[in-house]
Amino acid sequence: MNLVATPWERARTDRVPLGGASACESPMPEDRGRPDFTIMARRRHTPEQTIRKLREGEKLLNEGKNIDEVCKHLEVSAPTWHRWVAQYGGMKGEDTKRLKELEKQNQRLKKIVADQALDIDMLKELNRGNW
Repeated sequence: MNLVATPWERARTDRVPLGGASACESPMPEDRGRPDFTIMARRRHTPEQTIRKLREGEKLLNEGKNIDEVCKHLEVSAPTWHRWVAQYGGMKGEDTKRLKELEKQNQRLKKIVADQALDIDMLKELNRGNW
């Protein structure tokens, strides 16, 4: 029986919460020379959830918290926060629904245009007699 843990086993046990640490905090010791970091589960947010989190985050920022504290409270990464601000900045819930509908419609129309372009190319080939 092997009593020495392999690097793979140590990596797995490093991420297990110990002593009351939350599920998104790493229990890695500080003496390894690396700062403590947060592990966040990947999840998709609806546009309404995104708007709600943006409003809550802006309220926390106005209370004087920094962006890292806000992101940790909202359980999102800083790049996600900045992407949301750029994409949904001053929108309301119904605006985001309309945006998503327009994006779906735009995608559908682009597909139709691409199919028509293929049909035109096919007809040109047939007209030239290269079939």
